[in-house]
Amino acid sequence: MGHGRYIEPPAAQYVLGAGEKLALEFSVLPGESRDIDISVDLAGEGAEFSLRGFYILGRDEKLNINVRVHHKAPGCSSSQVVNGVAGGEAAVKFDGRIIVAPGADGTDASQTNRNVVVSDSARVETTPQLEIYADDVKCSHGATVGKLGEDELFYMRSRGIPEREAKVLQILSFLSPALPDGVDQNGVEEALREILV
Repeated sequence: MGHGRYIEPPAAQYVLGAGEKLALEFSVLPGESRDIDISVDLAGEGAEFSLRGFYILGRDEKLNINVRVHHKAPGCSSSQVVNGVAGGEAAVKFDGRIIVAPGADGTDASQTNRNVVVSDSARVETTPQLEIYADDVKCSHGATVGKLGEDELFYMRSRGIPEREAKVLQILSFLSPALPDGVDQNGVEEALREILV
């Protein structure tokens, strides 16, 4: 199995054998409601999985992201980075779980989910989870939900950047670790301007 690009299957299940690599990417833009369900078993020694995805929602969209990565063999690695911005009355739920089975020593796994809320009506719920049943592993997870930094906005505004453009630039910087390779930067900026009223 080689590298892949995740676009839209409602549920995707993958099993990686020894030395196999899988890279998935996704994006969700204004006006799209989705359920994204990804399950990956790292079943062979040295298998590698990576996930990068982002969302920009600003109406009444509903987004549910459920990612389960099961490290079943030694020496495997996984990395997940999902960042997003929610405005309007959008509702986002991220449920991510990394499971490290007994005997999966040498596991290297990370998961981050970072979110910016740009309206009082938008809601984000994020639940990263680790279940570790092996020794000699390197695992991390984290999640944040917050608003745009007022100090950064003030700094950009004081340099003559209009408020809306300053917000676009700040969110672009925030999203950048999760943007898939080759993403249309202009399209991302347009989507941000659409939700930042």
